[in-house]
Amino acid sequence: MSFGFVARSIARTFNEHPVLRSIDLEVPSGATTALIGPSAAGKSVLVRCLLGLSPVDAGHVEVAGRSEPNLAGHRDRIGVLFQRNALFDSMTVCDNVAFRLVECEDWPRRRARELARDLLAGVGLPGAVAAQFPSELSGGMQKRAALARALVGDPELLILDDPTAGLDPVRTTAILDLIDAHRARTGATVLAVTGDMKVARHRFDRIALLHDGVIRWSGTAASAADSANPWLEQMLAGRPEGPIRSRVRA
Repeated sequence: MSFGFVARSIARTFNEHPVLRSIDLEVPSGATTALIGPSAAGKSVLVRCLLGLSPVDAGHVEVAGRSEPNLAGHRDRIGVLFQRNALFDSMTVCDNVAFRLVECEDWPRRRARELARDLLAGVGLPGAVAAQFPSELSGGMQKRAALARALVGDPELLILDDPTAGLDPVRTTAILDLIDAHRARTGATVLAVTGDMKVARHRFDRIALLHDGVIRWSGTAASAADSANPWLEQMLAGRPEGPIRSRVRA
């Protein structure tokens, strides 16, 4: 099963600086959507606003035609991978992955840990990692552990903030294959932030480009190459020249 949603006019300001001006974003049920944009465009802020973890100044989401403040009412149906992984430092990796099953779904701890170990193996982590703490893992290993946690319970919607950041090409392909396998098995919807334009174009059904607080372009990945949208053309080509101005100074 899966469910999609539509974000309407989402706005968020920090210290009088508008990060999200008026975001309209459709995430169709059963599809994979890549959210792209330059660094510091507000992609992670948007994810937190959608999940109800950060307040908004305006806007709402629509799920099955019903208006809601955010997706918080559907958290039991959503698997989330955060940009900085958000693993619990005081828990072993195994207990991090099993947390939702034990604390929210009343699974016996032993059974939850067995499933957690299977999920960790599925993301390419060796068995010994289960007993370690997050601080003992590399950044890439933490990312994979966080993905395993996101997949617990066969969520209907996956919201993934840069799931392949810090991974080598081999691991990147393996993680994307795992996400695809989850989707094929469950029919889940996927919204993923990514900075990899090749991944966005070739591994996702749809692309949405966030820049300067608004969605500059959205559509199918198949149509992206033929778009005359200057923001999208610049992002896909990785050119410094264009409407997206770099904030890096020599």
